[in-house]
Amino acid sequence: MRRESEMMSRERKKAAAALQEKLKILRSITHSHALSDTSIIMDASEYIKELKQKVVRLNQEIACAQNALRQASFPTVTVETLGGHGGFLINVFSDKSCPGLLVSVLEAFDELGLSNVAENVNEHVVKQAVLQAIRNCSESSSEHDEE
Repeated sequence: MRRESEMMSRERKKAAAALQEKLKILRSITHSHALSDTSIIMDASEYIKELKQKVVRLNQEIACAQNALRQASFPTVTVETLGGHGGFLINVFSDKSCPGLLVSVLEAFDELGLSNVAENVNEHVVKQAVLQAIRNCSESSSEHDEE
């Protein structure tokens, strides 16, 4: 019986030492200056609340930044060569409308000579011309907005 009691006492001491070690780590992580176990736990609880508020604030900032990026997003352009015909399939995806964009793109095609059969014109050249036409259209539309 005595031996059993000593083993229980050792186990309790071990558990108490492990708990004290964990409280010491918790006190360190939360930058608590508390000395009592209860105060360390209260400080940790307060620290967790502060962290939750920071997470909410950071998520709001991320959402605002993503929204700003979406609003400032530039159109995407894909160009594929149509086999054997010397033509191109061009897709322009844009979140915003730009009055006069089609006219700008068609003018860019004329400059490349795409209204006729053009030699030495590849997908990259066409894509760059379309992107330049979009930039020109965006600049002229923002100039009109400022007036």
